[in-house]
Amino acid sequence: MKRRAFITLLGGAAAAWPLAARAQQAGMGPRIGYLGTSTPTLERQVLDAIRQKLRELSHVEGENIAIEYRWAEGHDDRLANLAAELVRIKPDVIMTTGTPSTFAVKQATDTIPIIFMSSTIPAERGLVAGHSRPGGNITGFTVPGADFEGKRLELLKETVSGLSHVAMLWNAAHAASIPGWAAYYERVRATATTLGLTVPVAAGIRQADDLNKALSMIASEHPQAMFVLGDRQLLAHRMPIVQFAAMNRLPTMYPYRQYVDAGGLMSYAPSDIDMIRRAAVYVDKILKGAKPADLPVEEPVKFELVINLKVAKAIGLEVPVQLQQLADEVIE
Repeated sequence: MKRRAFITLLGGAAAAWPLAARAQQAGMGPRIGYLGTSTPTLERQVLDAIRQKLRELSHVEGENIAIEYRWAEGHDDRLANLAAELVRIKPDVIMTTGTPSTFAVKQATDTIPIIFMSSTIPAERGLVAGHSRPGGNITGFTVPGADFEGKRLELLKETVSGLSHVAMLWNAAHAASIPGWAAYYERVRATATTLGLTVPVAAGIRQADDLNKALSMIASEHPQAMFVLGDRQLLAHRMPIVQFAAMNRLPTMYPYRQYVDAGGLMSYAPSDIDMIRRAAVYVDKILKGAKPADLPVEEPVKFELVINLKVAKAIGLEVPVQLQQLADEVIE
């Protein structure tokens, strides 16, 4: 193993290994693999939700199950190696976060059950044969398609009075590597035209090191607001993105609630926690003998509009009262 990969493995999984080791030493039960796109610190709420739901289903980490974690730390180019590491230890099931990590594990195994916790258009992308009968070794929970990005842009326009110029931040690398990814970018562009908005800059990153350059590009164009396209790699770098928006007083629509928890203005998205808890139920079913091929891909049932009024006040933005009333949560 390369030294860099070994250090990443030690750093990312250190907090979880003692629990896994105790379960293994006691000869207890199954092992669950978990491929995370960021770090255990940034995904703390996700991990807590998984562990809590598994506990409710009588699967207690460190007692009768072990969970093997691997963390990409915001670098999608590490996913393939991390997926291969997980497959080599032969867990009973692997959980993934986001489409790139699911593709990485899919390339590494066609036998170990895989449950994705959030993936867009999985059938069109070839992850599953269909939603009702996934076939193969993969199933999970999908998130809305490209049209949903247009809805998020509409909400941003309703939030910012007189909005005409919007910058977009997105992961351009996935446009070439993941089927259908470019449609999300194109939908935002098309919706902007319909709404009478211009997008003077669409800053695309291709690797994590591009983020600072992309943000500098946005700052140089002096937009009135910013729109962040849904992407787990960007989510792993949410702190510098949120700090950039605050420093530049940019009202920003984010694709995940975690951005708002980190100090962002607003998000509109399916509830991650709800889908994660439902994914834990699928883990339970697989550990009890169910096959991924027979578990339908499920769509989100709970959506959340979250607005942080403290951030709005700090950047001098007056959020319309009607929009506040529509929000599922208003942070004051």
